Amino acid sequence: MATAAVATKTAWKLQEITAHSSSVSSLVLGKSSGRLLATGGEDCRVNIWSVNKPNCIMSLTGHTTPVESVKINTNEELIVAGSQSGSIRIWDLEAAKILRTLMGHKANICSLDFHPFGGFVASGSMDTNIKVRPSLPFIYGHESAVRCLRFSPDGKWLASSSDDHTVKLWDLAAGKIMFEFAGHTGPVNMVEFHPNEYLLASGSSDRMIRFWDLEKFQVVSCIEEEATPARCVLFNPDGCCLFAGCQDALRVYGWEPERCFDVVPVSWSKVADLSICNNQLIGVSFSQSVVSSFVVDLNRVTRSGSGLQGLIRDDRPPAQQLPPTGSSLRRIYERPSTACSKPQRRSPSSEDDREEKESTAEIQNPEDYQEIFQPKNSINHNDHMCSFLLSLQPEPVQRPPLASSTPLARTEPSAVIPAARNEPIGLKASDFLPAVKNQSLAEIVDEEAVSQIRKGHDTMCVVLTSRHKNLDTVRAVWNTGDIKTSVDSAVAINDLSVVVDLLNIVNQKASLWKLDLCTVILPQIEKLLQSKYESYVQTGCTSLKLILQRFLPLITDILAAPPSVGVDISREERLHKCRLCYKQLKNISNVIKNKSGLSGRHGSAFRELHLLMAVLE
Repeated sequence: MATAAVATKTAWKLQEITAHSSSVSSLVLGKSSGRLLATGGEDCRVNIWSVNKPNCIMSLTGHTTPVESVKINTNEELIVAGSQSGSIRIWDLEAAKILRTLMGHKANICSLDFHPFGGFVASGSMDTNIKVRPSLPFIYGHESAVRCLRFSPDGKWLASSSDDHTVKLWDLAAGKIMFEFAGHTGPVNMVEFHPNEYLLASGSSDRMIRFWDLEKFQVVSCIEEEATPARCVLFNPDGCCLFAGCQDALRVYGWEPERCFDVVPVSWSKVADLSICNNQLIGVSFSQSVVSSFVVDLNRVTRSGSGLQGLIRDDRPPAQQLPPTGSSLRRIYERPSTACSKPQRRSPSSEDDREEKESTAEIQNPEDYQEIFQPKNSINHNDHMCSFLLSLQPEPVQRPPLASSTPLARTEPSAVIPAARNEPIGLKASDFLPAVKNQSLAEIVDEEAVSQIRKGHDTMCVVLTSRHKNLDTVRAVWNTGDIKTSVDSAVAINDLSVVVDLLNIVNQKASLWKLDLCTVILPQIEKLLQSKYESYVQTGCTSLKLILQRFLPLITDILAAPPSVGVDISREERLHKCRLCYKQLKNISNVIKNKSGLSGRHGSAFRELHLLMAVLE
């Protein structure tokens, strides 16, 4: 490593590292922490680094041809790498193991992206095709190599750019194109969604950066680079500007109107990726086997205003062109309230396992590995089960809804009882007190008031005692270690509140889910999704999402497989379970489809589930 002196008061080189034994062919930064760096090399390895440290944390093997595209997921727990041969591998960085091997492309993998919420991976190739896996409708691509892919912030769309000079917007649920944006005169190397608004930026070898309105499907503005085309672009987290990494500088652009707010000289040459953390912009570049990282202090960078003199592209005065501070000119994305989760491995009998056994994750720096990737969510589930069940009905943590620029009022259905509330539903203190004609003249005797309040006390005690007894029954079975039987006992009690309590435990650890568990739980989930209690609906959505991500690819593969030769009892049992689950999921998909039009966080969650279940339609 060689750390350089500060180049300017605003930008400086952080470090240089020799990343591979041969030339570097791809690299990417983690977008959450800004400190994680992954490099792919012609030595067929993927190496993981901390941006400000000289030693490799982990080296991932398994590819047999140079690694030409890498991507880290939003939580910085997974990495996907695509090779020159068209194979794709996904690793779990926390567990230091391979998760999946994906085949299907016939040429070099040029671009990859993780879905922001679901367990999907999009890949684009020199073979001109785009695939979104697992279990989404096949999407055909472009007429030339697919250079960049990006999922929209709400996870509903996929944007792609290509050497054929076009940008395409795809509807993931339908598996078809929504619109093709034409206007560039050279290969389009990058696309980037605005973090909040329906706006897309694209950068091309024609030295133009174009901004596209995703409501009106038209160009908003165009910015022409002065000397060389931008190599990578990134919106500021609040969406106020776009950063463009050019060969010799960082340029800061606005688009309504098009203008350059600032230019920061940075000697990063072949800059390949940008990330922002703690108001610092990190840029990484590579030359042969050497990777350099740079820092730009954004506190010293102009990100709004009238722009630098001479860079406004039209004749209107700046004061007339800038939108009011804090306003939004177009719609804002709705993000689902369900959390992101990892893609799951296929069944052990998968044909991919032969190749996956050849993939390894070599931890080369245990201290840094423990610091960055040590699993944070390990739980003693038996202890947690005991304390949790005794607490009766837990209320999930509520997330405040995101602001929106749309004028429509967002109201939840009046029949839904919210999970978070300040007073009991249907209980008012005045209901328990004697009715009087003139409250100001009457004095209520304490004994009389207490007598009125105690009227419903015995009934409530009976209800709670019964529920506590039911939970004790389930807990006794759970402590034997038989999860399936404990779920059966909860279902047999015929009390949805007990099912919800149990599911809130099982949802904590995806590995507890088995196929035979799904056959019992899916009918209960259908009831939960139609409940008037918000907490029941949320638990049902979380459980269904786990089942879809973990088992839907397996179910569809088994049902599509040709009949086996001879008698295979275990396979026949598995096939029967898959058919049962498929039938139950089809029933649930109708409920999901009907509720996907709801507004607010409920609607967002149902729309995400509808997307996950698109393969059933």
